[in-house]
Amino acid sequence: MADIIQLLPDAIANQIAAGEVIQRPASVVKELMENAIDAGADSVKLVVKDAGKTLIQVIDNGCGMSETDARMAFERHATSKIRKADDLFTIRTMGFRGEALASIAAIAQVELKTRRHSDELGVKISIHGSEVQSQEACQCPRGTTFSVKNLFYNVPARRNFLKSNAVEMRHIMDEFQRIAIAHPEIFFSLHHNDSEVFHLPGSKLRQRLIGVFGNHANKKLVPVEEDTDIIRLKGYVGKPEFAKKTRGEQFFFVNGRFIKSPYLNHAVVAAYEDLLPDGSYPLYVIFIDMDPKYIDVNVHPTKQEIKFEDERLVYNFLRVSVRHALGQYSITPTLDFDQDPSFSNIPSPARPQREERVSPNAAASSGSRFSGQPVPGQPASERQRQANNLRHWEELYDGLDEHGTDAQPNEDAQPVTLESDWHQEEGDASFAQSDSLSEQEERKRPNQLHNRYVVSQIKSGILIIDQQAAHERILYEKYLELLHQQQSSTQKQLFPRTLSLSPSDANLLKELREQINLLGFDIEEFGANTFVINGVPAELAGKQDEQQVIETLLEQYKGNLEFQLDVKDNIARAMARSASIKYGQVLQPPEMHMLIDKLFACAVPFKSPSGRKCFITLELDELAKRFDG
Repeated sequence: MADIIQLLPDAIANQIAAGEVIQRPASVVKELMENAIDAGADSVKLVVKDAGKTLIQVIDNGCGMSETDARMAFERHATSKIRKADDLFTIRTMGFRGEALASIAAIAQVELKTRRHSDELGVKISIHGSEVQSQEACQCPRGTTFSVKNLFYNVPARRNFLKSNAVEMRHIMDEFQRIAIAHPEIFFSLHHNDSEVFHLPGSKLRQRLIGVFGNHANKKLVPVEEDTDIIRLKGYVGKPEFAKKTRGEQFFFVNGRFIKSPYLNHAVVAAYEDLLPDGSYPLYVIFIDMDPKYIDVNVHPTKQEIKFEDERLVYNFLRVSVRHALGQYSITPTLDFDQDPSFSNIPSPARPQREERVSPNAAASSGSRFSGQPVPGQPASERQRQANNLRHWEELYDGLDEHGTDAQPNEDAQPVTLESDWHQEEGDASFAQSDSLSEQEERKRPNQLHNRYVVSQIKSGILIIDQQAAHERILYEKYLELLHQQQSSTQKQLFPRTLSLSPSDANLLKELREQINLLGFDIEEFGANTFVINGVPAELAGKQDEQQVIETLLEQYKGNLEFQLDVKDNIARAMARSASIKYGQVLQPPEMHMLIDKLFACAVPFKSPSGRKCFITLELDELAKRFDG
């Protein structure tokens, strides 16, 4: 019987290796930019077309390569980073395996131009699918230029599995941002389809973060810095009040290399204990420097996972350092209503106008802090804050002195409904006036449970509605219809607001601005990653912060990109999530009635756009069984 085992040709072996190393255009960006940094460049330019599917070009002014090195660089396991096995435990460079260029050349059309600083002429090499097409001398700037064209042109199955341009560009910008943050001293720029997205001059870390996240990031940052004989930690964490509902601004760097670590992320979140609202994620950019012999970077092909010799030590050091930084800058829980972010996230129900009442004993015992009386030399802002505190404390204990009495409610006071986010259409005007309910209606009136669920009696038992999920479904169907009909009502702003975004978010808003304006917004570009909001949808006017709505909409849109949704569908989902009523928001009975009516008027009332159930029912028979058990 003939032998059946044989060595694979190099071209096939390289394509197999490329499946692990090069997963998408962003993988090419990562490998080429890291090579530029290892070459000692202080200027790196990235040019991308069609989200990297047509062209990825990286231009650097590093040391360049000789003609022999340029040719050898495309061979498998050819590297200048290590010489022996022991070097794996002293690695300080970004790359070291010698697989990236061979893998890229196996599944793309690659052109390399490179020249050392001491040479007069450089070399140009063209490789298509691991086959060298040409190699010749050429004139080129000092440094190296890689041009990768038609990625996966010879692996059509892999090319077909690539996501939309928006998704792939999002991954490219993520890789670009990670490398740019890790090396703030280097100039970086990113061009996509002839438009400059990032222009980041060499600077200190704080300035680099402002360049990446936008000017508004400056007020969010709290410095962290600790140093011991074993580990050194530095960077910035975000203030709790600026935490977002979506991930994306969390960065760990170990010896300058970006890593992903749920374990270390848990350490940072633990440091924010009692400071963050549920489901919020803080900003952090943390650099950990330690002797390479205590870590193993040769764990995963992407080199984004590493192993620590003593993970528990790193965890505790990180948690204590972040907690110390937050405490050092007075970011701690407080009972001051005007400053505590956890209170500001919960809308308060409107109250009828009434005279302020303070019992003499309470005023005397409170002292000047809660008495509302001015103190000589006290700033006006401090007096106003104390007056607000007094009002909040009064409201907190209001009615306790009347408990157990037969006092009748004030018949002249009209019930006040919390301003809801849904639009009151014609015919709903009586809803806002909240006429007194009949005795029968009173018995069937829905109630709110923990400011999160709406509970209503139905013939077969009990209906429990998730108020946020239900409102998301209502708004989603409404916004989707508006986008298709291209008709909406806009409330013009008396004083237009300026919105400043990070370069990546500004680029995204430019692409989506026309569609978002169909929902009722009136947004126009103002230059330098800045926009002017001239109008908002009529139902949001005066009820929500339009800047926060836009920022949340963009975050939700980016989070939905992986689902490959239609642009209109994605915008409708993101807008519904952004503008919906939130958990903790108090609803008045008429608002609960309106929520129920509009939910069951939806085409699909059962689930929110994200797949969460909008309601459940408890049958009377089921309740009876629970009591019998």
